[in-house]
Amino acid sequence: MRWLLLRRLSQTAVLLAFALAPPQIVSGTLAGSLWFGAVPLTDPFAALQALLATGAVSASGAVGALIVAAFLALLGGRAFCAWICPLNMVTDLADAVHRRLFPARAHWLRIDRRARHAVAIAVLAGSAAGGLVLWEAVNPITWLQRSLAAGTVAALWIAGAVFTFDLLLVRHGWCGHLCPVGAFYGWLGRGRRLAIAVRDRRACDDCGRCFSVCAEPQVIAPALRARSDEGGVIDHPDCTLCGRCVEVCPPRVFALAVRSPAASAANARRGPTDASTGGRQGAAHATVAGDDSLTAAAIGAAAQRRSIQ
Repeated sequence: MRWLLLRRLSQTAVLLAFALAPPQIVSGTLAGSLWFGAVPLTDPFAALQALLATGAVSASGAVGALIVAAFLALLGGRAFCAWICPLNMVTDLADAVHRRLFPARAHWLRIDRRARHAVAIAVLAGSAAGGLVLWEAVNPITWLQRSLAAGTVAALWIAGAVFTFDLLLVRHGWCGHLCPVGAFYGWLGRGRRLAIAVRDRRACDDCGRCFSVCAEPQVIAPALRARSDEGGVIDHPDCTLCGRCVEVCPPRVFALAVRSPAASAANARRGPTDASTGGRQGAAHATVAGDDSLTAAAIGAAAQRRSIQ
């Protein structure tokens, strides 16, 4: 539970900073803020929308966007989703309840995981065509953070809507299928240096726990099916570096690793939905482009093996 505890501490600390810290420490929102009166941090997705909508971005906004984009590209990728985003606490809770109440059902409504990429592209196109920062007008991440900081009931409505959607309609529905921010951060982080590695594939007993708890389970199979006995690296841009696979695995198959610059560059050049590799690894990549049928099958097979044993 160490990874989960660290993530909750990180998310809570950020929320408390925006809610309680004086403006000399932090001012603004998750979309754009100024820390310690000197360090701007700007959501690069919001900055790009502003650039497309108005043709200009303020100097501090541009610097803040470059700082965040550099971190995402070099290290974090979608780490924001698991370590900073306040909605992640809501979606994780919904998933925990879902697994307890509906262990055999992934979802009632089927949404292609590529929908979030389509939403991101539509937001950017809409910002350019409409002349406004389109997503920030409705962004539930920023709305939730602002509402929590102000102590208004809007936070309950936002959290409740996302919780209900993930619990009753689509498992991991918001983060894994619709959120354009996560999709955009995944684009930026395709060549990131940090990744979850498979330390020893031979130690894996196919229990399926990693698939069960992962918000992006389709990213695990290619690493476990690597050709070497040691295993591969979960290098897909959809991985949020949440570390859940690390802490639920009794044989300690997974670990956080730092990839070489050459490996990071090679992954950045490779398409995130490449299903043309053939065989099992190709099928695993194909899950990204479609539904979670392969992942569900893997979990079901693992559960069946445990019942036989």
